[in-house]
Amino acid sequence: MSILEYVSLQPYNTFGLDATAHYFCRVQSKSDIQYLIEDEWQYYRQHLIIGGGSNLLFCSNVDGLAIINEIVGIEIIKEDDDYVWIQCLSGTTWHDVVLYCVDRDWYGIENLSLIPGTIGAAPMQNIGAYGAELKDVFEELEAIDLRTAKSKIFSNAACEFGYRESIFKKAEKGNYFIYSVTLKLHKKPKINTAYGDIQKVISEKNILHPTAKDISDAVISIRESKLPNPKVLGNAGSFFKNPEVEKTLALQIQHSHPNLPMYELENGKVKIPAAWLIEQCGWKGKKIGNTGNHAKQALVIVNYGNASGTEIWQHAQQVQLSVNETFGIHLEPEVNVWL
Repeated sequence: MSILEYVSLQPYNTFGLDATAHYFCRVQSKSDIQYLIEDEWQYYRQHLIIGGGSNLLFCSNVDGLAIINEIVGIEIIKEDDDYVWIQCLSGTTWHDVVLYCVDRDWYGIENLSLIPGTIGAAPMQNIGAYGAELKDVFEELEAIDLRTAKSKIFSNAACEFGYRESIFKKAEKGNYFIYSVTLKLHKKPKINTAYGDIQKVISEKNILHPTAKDISDAVISIRESKLPNPKVLGNAGSFFKNPEVEKTLALQIQHSHPNLPMYELENGKVKIPAAWLIEQCGWKGKKIGNTGNHAKQALVIVNYGNASGTEIWQHAQQVQLSVNETFGIHLEPEVNVWL
């Protein structure tokens, strides 16, 4: 493992922003991480661990060490008649894990197809889509304490999963390097087609008994029809979380907007699609300078080629302000902003 100086991070973030890391390295094993902590850490003012770079917005350079996670691999650790447990090293691309599972007709993560990034980042924000979340199949993870270099196992409960949340974004933010993630998947069919357009796509293809791969293919086609390819148009997917609000506020909004889509939650609150709120405020397809909201999905903010991170962030804040002034709802970024 070698440590370089003044390296562009443009290839390592899906917005395509040309931030510079003062120091830069690639890690390919647990010992690489432990070496950095035990022997090198004191030389760097700050550090940033990068997986797929699909959830990062650089508004400044990294005045410290940027670490590219290249620790990859998938292994079956046990199985029985009903379930299989797989351990995935954290630098493995999330969609590669999905394909590995659907090719074997294992169920549980097919609805999460084509989500960008690595599996190491997945527990940090409890990734979710089309009625499924990581926590539904999550067994445990192994993480390395960045203060002591010691390993620790986190169970599902210990991760404190919430909506796009976990302990790694709250109390333990910045304290751990996630080394591996273990998932528990169903061997017998367990289909979830209730959310979004999945059932519509399945029906159009006349599939009566869909497999995990059928669901995965449907999700991929839906996502590709709505979301821009970051290799063509820089973006980080959904920029904001779908807000959870008090039911009284949702009913007030519904009074003036009868078409309001809303979903009642078990906690008594109501989830409202952030994309709908943004679109109602006139931002869908709106381009200002080098950035804007995508024409097919208002929740996606894009880089049209020459935007800076600051320009994108300022645009996002204008969207936040607009939604807040119109509906009294604060949109919380899903993207991690490096200020």
